[in-house]
Amino acid sequence: MNAPYPPPPPPPAAGRDRTTLWGVLGIVLGLICCGILGIVFGWLSIRDAKRFGKSPVLGYLAIAFGVINLIGSAIWRASGRDLYWYR
Repeated sequence: MNAPYPPPPPPPAAGRDRTTLWGVLGIVLGLICCGILGIVFGWLSIRDAKRFGKSPVLGYLAIAFGVINLIGSAIWRASGRDLYWYR
Protein backbone atom coordinates (compact mmCIF):
# COMPACT_ATOMS: atom_id res chain seq x y z
CA MET A 1 0.00 0.00 0.00
CA ASN A 2 2.71 2.45 0.90
CA ALA A 3 5.35 3.21 -1.67
CA PRO A 4 8.93 2.86 -0.41
CA TYR A 5 10.87 6.02 0.30
CA PRO A 6 13.17 7.20 -2.47
CA PRO A 7 16.88 6.67 -1.87
CA PRO A 8 18.71 9.55 -0.15
CA PRO A 9 20.69 11.91 -2.35
CA PRO A 10 24.37 11.09 -2.73
CA PRO A 11 26.70 12.87 -0.31
CA PRO A 12 28.57 15.88 -1.67
CA ALA A 13 31.95 15.18 -3.21
CA ALA A 14 34.65 15.07 -0.56
CA GLY A 15 37.61 17.31 -1.10
CA ARG A 16 35.53 20.10 -2.59
CA ASP A 17 34.44 21.56 0.75
CA ARG A 18 36.49 24.70 1.26
CA THR A 19 34.25 26.35 3.85
CA THR A 20 36.94 26.54 6.52
CA LEU A 21 39.65 27.59 4.06
CA TRP A 22 37.62 30.52 2.73
CA GLY A 23 36.55 31.54 6.23
CA VAL A 24 40.05 31.55 7.70
CA LEU A 25 41.51 33.36 4.67
CA GLY A 26 38.75 35.94 4.91
CA ILE A 27 39.31 36.53 8.61
CA VAL A 28 43.09 36.84 8.27
CA LEU A 29 42.99 39.11 5.23
CA GLY A 30 40.08 41.12 6.62
CA LEU A 31 41.96 41.79 9.84
CA ILE A 32 45.42 42.42 8.46
CA CYS A 33 45.31 44.12 5.10
CA CYS A 34 42.53 43.77 2.56
CA GLY A 35 38.96 44.36 3.68
CA ILE A 36 37.57 43.68 0.24
CA LEU A 37 39.26 40.28 0.03
CA GLY A 38 37.95 39.49 3.51
CA ILE A 39 34.42 40.20 2.31
CA VAL A 40 34.86 38.13 -0.87
CA PHE A 41 36.33 35.13 0.97
CA GLY A 42 33.62 35.44 3.63
CA TRP A 43 30.95 35.27 0.94
CA LEU A 44 32.64 32.21 -0.57
CA SER A 45 32.71 30.58 2.87
CA ILE A 46 29.01 31.22 3.46
CA ARG A 47 28.16 29.89 -0.01
CA ASP A 48 30.09 26.66 0.60
CA ALA A 49 28.67 26.32 4.11
CA LYS A 50 25.12 26.41 2.75
CA ARG A 51 26.05 23.99 -0.02
CA PHE A 52 27.62 21.42 2.33
CA GLY A 53 25.38 21.93 5.36
CA LYS A 54 28.02 23.43 7.64
CA SER A 55 28.02 26.42 9.95
CA PRO A 56 28.53 29.78 8.17
CA VAL A 57 29.97 31.54 11.25
CA LEU A 58 33.50 31.87 9.80
CA GLY A 59 32.08 33.54 6.72
CA TYR A 60 30.08 36.02 8.75
CA LEU A 61 33.14 36.84 10.85
CA ALA A 62 35.25 37.34 7.73
CA ILE A 63 32.68 39.74 6.29
CA ALA A 64 32.43 41.63 9.58
CA PHE A 65 36.20 42.01 9.89
CA GLY A 66 36.46 43.07 6.25
CA VAL A 67 33.83 45.76 6.74
CA ILE A 68 35.52 46.94 9.94
CA ASN A 69 38.82 47.13 8.06
CA LEU A 70 37.26 49.19 5.26
CA ILE A 71 35.57 51.57 7.70
CA GLY A 72 38.75 51.95 9.75
CA SER A 73 40.79 52.62 6.62
CA ALA A 74 38.29 55.25 5.46
CA ILE A 75 38.39 56.98 8.85
CA TRP A 76 42.19 56.86 8.89
CA ARG A 77 42.41 58.41 5.42
CA ALA A 78 39.75 61.03 6.18
CA SER A 79 41.59 62.14 9.31
CA GLY A 80 44.43 63.40 7.12
CA ARG A 81 47.13 61.56 8.99
CA ASP A 82 50.13 60.41 7.08
CA LEU A 83 50.86 56.71 6.97
CA TYR A 84 54.38 57.41 8.21
CA TRP A 85 53.35 59.25 11.39
CA TYR A 86 56.31 57.96 13.36
CA ARG A 87 58.92 60.12 11.56
